[in-house]
Amino acid sequence: SAEFLWKTNQSSVTEFILLGFSFSPKTTPLFFSAFLTTYLLIILGNGVIIILISLDSHLHTPMYFFIVTLSMLDLGYTTTTMPQMLAHLASQKKTISFASCVAQMYIFLVLGITESWLFAIMSIDRYVAICHPLRYKVVMSPWLCRVMVLFCGLWGVASALVYTVFAMRLPYCGPNKINHFFCEVPAVLKLACADTSVNDQVDFILGFSVILVPLSLILIIYINIFIAILRIRSAQGRLKAFSTCASHITVVTTFCVPAMVMYMKPGSEASPEEDKKLALFYNVISAFLNPIIYSLRNKDVKRAFLKVMGWGRAPE
Repeated sequence: SAEFLWKTNQSSVTEFILLGFSFSPKTTPLFFSAFLTTYLLIILGNGVIIILISLDSHLHTPMYFFIVTLSMLDLGYTTTTMPQMLAHLASQKKTISFASCVAQMYIFLVLGITESWLFAIMSIDRYVAICHPLRYKVVMSPWLCRVMVLFCGLWGVASALVYTVFAMRLPYCGPNKINHFFCEVPAVLKLACADTSVNDQVDFILGFSVILVPLSLILIIYINIFIAILRIRSAQGRLKAFSTCASHITVVTTFCVPAMVMYMKPGSEASPEEDKKLALFYNVISAFLNPIIYSLRNKDVKRAFLKVMGWGRAPE
């Protein structure tokens, strides 16, 4: 139709410019070094966790299977945005082609949504471990764990597709400056030369299914876990049960809360500078903290590390 052709002609943006962070020229090298170090530590931390858990048969349990999956998601998730952000910080050229922008948006959403649901599944794992310890191995069978992770992945693939298709069917006829360090849906939508209210609704509904539903699930499960913990008679038993949950709760908070604030408020209310800080939090900080939270507080991981390094057996 004529209208469609007109829209296609209107949609003439072939590349976007990512404004990124507005650092002064003096501080840019400092931030570049900080981000680069953080990214390398994310690769190192998550890489070490994946290798250790794969090598040590003691760690071939549902909980560690989920932790490996989380580390892989975090690696993919930060690699979708950080190398490009670093390249843009290091050079004057800050462009990204339309196709790359769509690909980045899609991959980022797939991994993020998958991770958000993975957290819900990890809380189910904690629930079975604490509330039904004797049936744990039967209930959390390797088959079920794989099916649950597959569900998270498929949910991520499908939801991200809806998000991306809805964002990209709008015409983009310039300006083409994205006030963000990567192509994130809310930031890109601001450049559309059309009404984005439908997108706001889609974002809200998806935000609901992608963040609020898993978060509510986690909340309900944890209320049940805490009731069960409070019934444990020994103080030491209670402490042990609490500490296995604490790392998961910390990780969920650093990831889900900023993501929820980001995706569930209407586009008109978003401040670019705040959005960038929020995105940095759930994209970079959470991936950086996950290995630290899971390994520093964990005797099994430390033991596996000492074993792999050949530094004798740590006490059982």
